[in-house]
Amino acid sequence: MKQILYGTRNDAKVKQIKEALNGMDIEIIGLNDINKKIPKVIEDGKTPLENAKKKAESYFQEFKIPIFSCDSGLYFEGVKDVDQPGVYIRRVKGIELSDDEMIEYYSNIAKKNGGEIISRYENAIYLKIDENTSFKYQGPEISFDKFIISEKPYDLKIKGFPLDSLSKNIITNKYYLEEKKTDEQENRMYKGIRKFFKESFKHTI
Repeated sequence: MKQILYGTRNDAKVKQIKEALNGMDIEIIGLNDINKKIPKVIEDGKTPLENAKKKAESYFQEFKIPIFSCDSGLYFEGVKDVDQPGVYIRRVKGIELSDDEMIEYYSNIAKKNGGEIISRYENAIYLKIDENTSFKYQGPEISFDKFIISEKPYDLKIKGFPLDSLSKNIITNKYYLEEKKTDEQENRMYKGIRKFFKESFKHTI
């Protein structure tokens, strides 16, 4: 079984990837499972893929084991540039927000823009196998379709995924947490992640 380090301290994200890769010959561990000092990575890339690469390359140089990192960009329709998160979803003016602070911050942006904002995530993944082998992808196969961010939070919170409390299905206008599962989009993303790893390891044999 291949052991791969996921370059994140977010246990909810580690759990999500484990679910996506369930049944594959891969064991995923996170940074919280490493009993070593974790280097700080400055995520100043302009795209999710640039930041994913920065994290994976930095952690690989530190730990010298196969590692991957993911990153996301959040983009709003019809919102001024000053309020566009882009790759700075959790970091605002250089400050990293807590889950509750994120809910409050994005709730206020939605309120300022009429109460609801059409939004989309762009996700990227970068896998570093060894010094000479790496794979990358950014695009729709591992991203979600357009959705709504509402000013009013749902009364349920998911640790590590605070914006789920504000996110609504653009078709049904119901909160995703209210619908319990977003099977179609989640399954598509999981398939995209599995395909990425299968294709990547196929080239390392």
